[in-house]
Amino acid sequence: MAVEITWWGHATVTVRDSGVRVLTDPLFAPRLAHLRRRRGAVPPPGAALADVAVVSHLHADHLHTGSLARLSRGTRVLVPRGAPAAVPRLRRLAADRRLELTEVVPGDEVKVDALTVRVVSAAHDGRRLPYGPRRSPALGYVLVGEERTYFAGDTGLFDEMADEVGPCDAALLPVGGWGPFLGTGHLDAARAAQALERLAPRAAVPIHYGTYWPIGMDAVRPHEFHSPGEEFVRLAGRLAPAVAVHRLEHGQSLLLEAAG
Repeated sequence: MAVEITWWGHATVTVRDSGVRVLTDPLFAPRLAHLRRRRGAVPPPGAALADVAVVSHLHADHLHTGSLARLSRGTRVLVPRGAPAAVPRLRRLAADRRLELTEVVPGDEVKVDALTVRVVSAAHDGRRLPYGPRRSPALGYVLVGEERTYFAGDTGLFDEMADEVGPCDAALLPVGGWGPFLGTGHLDAARAAQALERLAPRAAVPIHYGTYWPIGMDAVRPHEFHSPGEEFVRLAGRLAPAVAVHRLEHGQSLLLEAAG
C-alpha cells in the first residue's frame, strides 16, 4: 500500500497510512497576528478531515485554536503534556466536546486503529509565550503503519535525534520559518540536510517555509522566504544522495510506495 503525504503549508501536513488520516499542526488561517499567508491558498475544508491530529508544541503557529476548532466533533488530538493548562481556549474546545485531547510526552505510544503514533523529543522552546512560565515539551512524532513517517515539528539538530526516531521511511523536516531570522531551536536548510544525513530515510519533504511572512516585510531578506526548499534539495543531494527529496507545492501530494 502507498502512503500519501499532502503538504498544506507551514507545518500542516496530512499523512494517510494504513487507512488512518493524520493531520499535523493544523493551521488554516489567512492571517495570524502579524503574519499573513503569502503563498498557497488557504487549505480547503477537506484538509481538516482527520482521524487524529498531532500538535508539536504550543506556539500559536503550531497550536492554533481557531484551526483546531475546524476539526470534526470528537476528533482525537495529541498535544504536549500541560497544553490544556497553558492554553485556556484549548480547554474550552475540549469542554465543548469538539476535541478528544490526549496529553503526551516523549516515549509515549498511542494506537489509532492500525497506526501507532510514537512520541519523540524536539530541541525547541515550546512554551505558549508570553502567557507565563508553564512549560510543555516540544515534540516530534513517528507514525508507524505501512511505513514509518517522522514529523519533526519545530526543532533544532540534536545528538539523539536519529536514535530516538529510529529507522524511518519518510521525514517531514522544517527548513525555514516565518520571518527573516531563525532563532535557536530551528532547522534551516543546511541543518535540515545534516539531520537528513543522520536519519537516512528513503524520502524527505521540506516543510515550515514559504507560507507565512510578517506583514510589511516582504522586501526584508526575501531569500529566507523563497529559497529554503530549493536550498534543502541542493544540500540534501550533497549530504544524503540516496534520499529522494520531494519539494511539494502547497496542496500537492506525494505517494510513497511501500518498501519492497
